[in-house]
Amino acid sequence: MIRESPEELLSIIRSHAPGPDKPLIAARKDFSEFYREMQDEIVSEEVHTVEQVAIRDNLSGYWISVPEAEPDYAVLFFHGGMFTMGSTADHLGLCIRLSRAARARVFSVDYRLAPEHSFPAPVEDAIAAYRFLQAKGYPPHRIVPLGISSGGNIVLASLLSMKERGYTLPPAAVCMSPITDMQFAGESVTKNGQRDAITADRLHAIRTAYLSGRNASDALASPVRGALKNLPRLYIQVGTYELLLSDIGTFVEKARWAGAPVQVEIWEGMYHCWQVFAGQLPEGQEAVDHAGLFICSIQGR
Repeated sequence: MIRESPEELLSIIRSHAPGPDKPLIAARKDFSEFYREMQDEIVSEEVHTVEQVAIRDNLSGYWISVPEAEPDYAVLFFHGGMFTMGSTADHLGLCIRLSRAARARVFSVDYRLAPEHSFPAPVEDAIAAYRFLQAKGYPPHRIVPLGISSGGNIVLASLLSMKERGYTLPPAAVCMSPITDMQFAGESVTKNGQRDAITADRLHAIRTAYLSGRNASDALASPVRGALKNLPRLYIQVGTYELLLSDIGTFVEKARWAGAPVQVEIWEGMYHCWQVFAGQLPEGQEAVDHAGLFICSIQGR
């Protein structure tokens, strides 16, 4: 296992960031290989099961469980990858850690990726996955959606969409380093330019790929611009070195003004998606453990 300081690990992560001229297929391959390598130890050593199921045509979900997981409770997980990369396979270590921390089964969704499938395809996939779990016998109060990075955006957008459709919402949701505003106008985008694992250029590139010409002000793309009243309880983690720090802060403020109960944890010196690197950073495991405790408390366990 690599044991690095946060600064050393940040340098390693940045060295694996896709360049602007790298073909998408190659970028996806490199992203997956790097993420799998960073999580290889827990995947190799932790006792767990993985079961693939079809949610509908061309949409798969994966049940990930550890022995202590209580089968009647589900964490509905959405991976990161800036809408263009990522999968359950390269977030499997994080899913295993979440299953253990939350003592629940994790249902991870391989939602459709841009640019082949642009906005709002992942949001529709998230809603389909939520309704799939209900059809399989999981009532809303036993489901907690959780997303990291673009997955956090998908969680928030799907809650807004389901609220407008009159669906019964889960009691809470967890967002790790979520994208809350696709305009990326917060001051931390500039202030933390040399501190984070991602760059401003990368943010703007994924906005172009994901929205495919659609308006960044759409609430399902930028949840900060949505009707935030009557959302369930939200638990959000963000690092002080993140480009998205200011945008997330604005979302938290607006959600609270709308009456939505929001609990936010601000992690000093942490950068985008540090939770994925829990095998290298103690803060990553601590953040996962905190999220697990929150989920257990919400579900009365």
